[in-house]
Amino acid sequence: MSSDWIFGYGSLVWRPAFAFEERRPAFIRGFARRFWQASTDHRGTPEAPGRVVTLVEEHTAECWGAAYRLPVDGRSEILAQLDHREKGGYERHNTPLFFQEASEPSETLVYVATERNHNYLGPAPLEAIAEQVRRSHGPSGANPEYVLKLAAALREMGAQDEHVFALEALLLER
Repeated sequence: MSSDWIFGYGSLVWRPAFAFEERRPAFIRGFARRFWQASTDHRGTPEAPGRVVTLVEEHTAECWGAAYRLPVDGRSEILAQLDHREKGGYERHNTPLFFQEASEPSETLVYVATERNHNYLGPAPLEAIAEQVRRSHGPSGANPEYVLKLAAALREMGAQDEHVFALEALLLER
């Protein structure tokens, strides 16, 4: 791995569950966060998949999240743990990482689920996504919890994400 950083834009924002040397708010460019990935192993089951986020290419977008500097010792074990956690269709990608106060980007590793994986659901009306999220539950907990914790973590860092916040609003209506 060429990067010292892991970029989290979903559950890694609020629940990294691995050792790190430093955590900083950061963003990547050219990607938007979308609830277009099925979760059959964490927030749903194979019979009733939940929905979690992935990144989709969007030329003018900035996606805010949490960047974690990995320790040198134990890095391969952490990556093996993350590979297992993200096994439901996510692939490793390297991309430039930006910090608000830094002028030069760093390199980061990010996990992205593309339309090439068997759990990719793609776009759907937000109301349909909300309904699927409402009724989904898996080994890691209720799917609405994932959405609500992600929205809260993004607000805490001052990040804006219309897709996440609109889905949160639909879930809180009921």
